[in-house]
Amino acid sequence: MTSVRPKLKPDTPKAVTAWETATGQNVWMTANGSWTQDVSQIAAFIGDEAEARLAEAMTQEGAVTDPYFMEVTEMGEITGRETLRETIRAKGPTVSYGEGA
Repeated sequence: MTSVRPKLKPDTPKAVTAWETATGQNVWMTANGSWTQDVSQIAAFIGDEAEARLAEAMTQEGAVTDPYFMEVTEMGEITGRETLRETIRAKGPTVSYGEGA
C-alpha cells in the first residue's frame, strides 16, 4: 500500500514513519532501525541513508504498513509541509472520549 506524498530533497532531514500492522498505531523508525511509538525517539536520516532506511522499511510490510518519509529537523522534531498532519499523528486523535462516552 502506498500513498502519493511530496518528494523531499536529498539533503532534507527525513524520518521514516508507518502504521504498525497489528495495532494500527503510528510508528517511527529509530536510529537502530527498530520501530517506536515514542516521538522523542524519531531518527533523522539524510541522502542515501534515508533512501536505504525507507527501502528497509518497505521490506517489513508485514510488521508495518505504508512506510514513507516525513520532514523533520536534524534532531528528529516534526516539521515541514505536512506539519499539522504529522503532529496529529504524533500526539494522537484530535478528540478525546470522556468517561460517559
